[in-house]
Amino acid sequence: MEYGLIGERLPHSFSPEIHRRIGDYKYEIKELRPDELGDFLEKRDFKGINVTIPYKQAVIPYLDGIDEAAKAIGAVNTVINREGKLFGYNTDFGGLKALFEKAGISVFGKKAIILGNGGTSRTAEAVLKNLGAQAVLKTDLVASEGVITNEKAVLEHGDAQILVNTTPCGMFPKLSGMAVDPKDFTNAEGVIDVVYNPLKTDFVQKAESLGIKAEGGLYMLVMQAILAAEHFLDEKIPKEKAESIYLDILREKKNIVLIGMPGCGKTTVGKILSKELSMPLFDSDELIIEKTGREITDIFEKDGEGAFRKIESEVILELSGKTGCVISTGGGAVLNSENIRNLSKNGKIYFIDRPLENLVPTADRPTASSIEAIEKRFNERYSIYKKSADKIIGANCEATEVFEKIKGDFIG
Repeated sequence: MEYGLIGERLPHSFSPEIHRRIGDYKYEIKELRPDELGDFLEKRDFKGINVTIPYKQAVIPYLDGIDEAAKAIGAVNTVINREGKLFGYNTDFGGLKALFEKAGISVFGKKAIILGNGGTSRTAEAVLKNLGAQAVLKTDLVASEGVITNEKAVLEHGDAQILVNTTPCGMFPKLSGMAVDPKDFTNAEGVIDVVYNPLKTDFVQKAESLGIKAEGGLYMLVMQAILAAEHFLDEKIPKEKAESIYLDILREKKNIVLIGMPGCGKTTVGKILSKELSMPLFDSDELIIEKTGREITDIFEKDGEGAFRKIESEVILELSGKTGCVISTGGGAVLNSENIRNLSKNGKIYFIDRPLENLVPTADRPTASSIEAIEKRFNERYSIYKKSADKIIGANCEATEVFEKIKGDFIG
């Protein structure tokens, strides 16, 4: 290995894509069991590595030197091999501090709660204190020295203004869950989640729904990688390049999600988007047929709409974990708000708003097999489509024009 990332489980990592954009060096991912860590470090067969969960503290005894910042934090996420000697650094500090600045969250003089008690929580504590937090508390599932339970945080510190999640709650592949609910903190004004996959966790989404400033961990990931690469290459990387890489990664990982009435053109537009933007296309209705081995009309007729919606939600949850793709949903997917919440984790949702008079009934659409049925569904769902969408795309035009509108908005 020349350069790379070590950790226990790394299927979710975006790091190779980031480092590929930073410089001309080979960057690999290496999963290590706890019993393999010592042997790997003792061999010293690398130039530089990043370190992630759960080894940010475990690597320290193997180091020949550690910089003062990493020593004060007690966690290392970057190790450089200099002529056979290993030196440790913590670039998470700079990455997390940059994330607070990007989110526009002011910490000075405020009470902050850190969710989690691992290596990243130590970094979060150092950043919060550096930014002037008045008080910093840590929580975990079980209380320990200097750490309170999540329940106690809610009961006794519901006045906290800043919440920082350093736990893996909501992280791919388990996309659901929060260590605490932001609604239980009535004074909350800033939420940071170091999880970057998905782009928006339940924690971030819930905070945003409450009007709280919130940001996921992708920007932190990119900025700490930039700082790590500066150690790798022993050179300064311009901030403009760092910002450009962040925007590239964000665009690359975000999904285009299409919602709208049956017959509005989701499938046709989705195919054009997929071809022109080189993004894989997933159609939720097609995946339901593949999953069940049955036509949708058959499921409706024999099992009822409720059974179909349950399968649909399962398929959408699976799709929500994907990145960098086009997702075309069934017309009724918006009826379950959880579907929209899941699709929003990695996606931007576009409502293809085709006028009622241009929607054509077909026999293979159980809820839109006649003009009367289409009109009824349209009146029932139109406001839900509008509410669910990040962007409404007028579609009283050809599919190619709809494509251009979505492309223009998505790429910017």
